[in-house]
Amino acid sequence: MTETTNKISVPIAIVLAGVLIAGAILFTKGQSPTPSTSDTNKNAEISMRAVSSSDHLTGSPNADLIIVEYSDTECPYCKDFQKTLEQVMATYGKSGQVAWVYRHFPIASLHSKAQKEAEATECAAELGGKAMFWDYINKVFAVTPSNNNLDPAKLITIATDLKLDATAFKACLDSGRHAGRVEADYKDAIASGGTGTPHSIILTKKGIKIPIEGAYSYEQMKQIIDGLLKAK
Repeated sequence: MTETTNKISVPIAIVLAGVLIAGAILFTKGQSPTPSTSDTNKNAEISMRAVSSSDHLTGSPNADLIIVEYSDTECPYCKDFQKTLEQVMATYGKSGQVAWVYRHFPIASLHSKAQKEAEATECAAELGGKAMFWDYINKVFAVTPSNNNLDPAKLITIATDLKLDATAFKACLDSGRHAGRVEADYKDAIASGGTGTPHSIILTKKGIKIPIEGAYSYEQMKQIIDGLLKAK
């Protein structure tokens, strides 16, 4: 998959006679991501767990749009998209327009270390609270070379850098007690149509689910978000 620098057009195809239509967002290797309309049955085909207080959410849970991202910490495109969504939240988060939910989607066949890294983020949340989850995972994405190249010892180092109890963190990680949470997210990603990472779905207050496949740039996400906000 290659990085694209082309901008997609504002998704006016999503707006038809004042009604928001589910858009299937396609990301093809070597090509620009482009929005296309689909019939309303497309939305019904997306089966996913409802967003709840158990999710890792930043922003307002009552935001106009909620981006549910399914991600793999060893995926280089996820690393890029993490930066994009940080920019999105800096622009739209404080106003309550957009919220971001992170769910785990470790692809074991490509990144055998991603499962344990995902569990490490859950240990960070257990020991440090919900905000610590975001601090920890942002640090993982910042330091990993991607493609299964993060030294597992770094997981403890990151915890120590964030002032977490290293002994308690290691005990949590060694126990594997958060493996079930990661597996539940993985199954939810598959159920929602995910075949690769990053796989995201934008949820609107009208109940529309809009799939986003691939690492969109901030400019591309901004065009999509602005179009949806205008159509709300």
